[in-house]
Amino acid sequence: MDADVVARRITESGQPALRVLRDAFGDAVLDENGHFDRVFVADVVFHDVTALRRLNQITHVYIGAEISREVEAASGAVVFIALPLFRPEHRPIFNIDEVWAVQVAPETAIDRLVRYRGFSEDDARARLANQMSNEERESIVDRVLWNEGSLDELHQRLDDALRESGIAGG
Repeated sequence: MDADVVARRITESGQPALRVLRDAFGDAVLDENGHFDRVFVADVVFHDVTALRRLNQITHVYIGAEISREVEAASGAVVFIALPLFRPEHRPIFNIDEVWAVQVAPETAIDRLVRYRGFSEDDARARLANQMSNEERESIVDRVLWNEGSLDELHQRLDDALRESGIAGG
């Protein structure tokens, strides 16, 4: 499961979260077609900590409920949740046994956001400034996978970690 995918789903037209966001922030959160305007909202909230806090207060309730529903419905022995804004209180909420973090140096993260996601450097830095540091994240997770290399190298590290943990054979 991917919390970012869930976040997109809960802000689709007709979803309750979108109505609450519109009530909280006004019609400006909608584009000309009445859809959630992610670019506009990101520009606002990543430069205004109060707006970011309000956005998170609203969306995290809906995201959490949907992830919980999906975890309950999952039939596999192992469930992976991509949760970019992981906090310690998520462990009991989602009944998480183990937390792994994929991390990069801040400059690598900024470079990748600019190069691969089309963000301006200012936007990338603003987003990173609103997240916990690598050190903070490292203190609340069970395992860190460093991702300074290629995607293939990350996949290899992940495969190794899955074998080491007994999740994957090999």
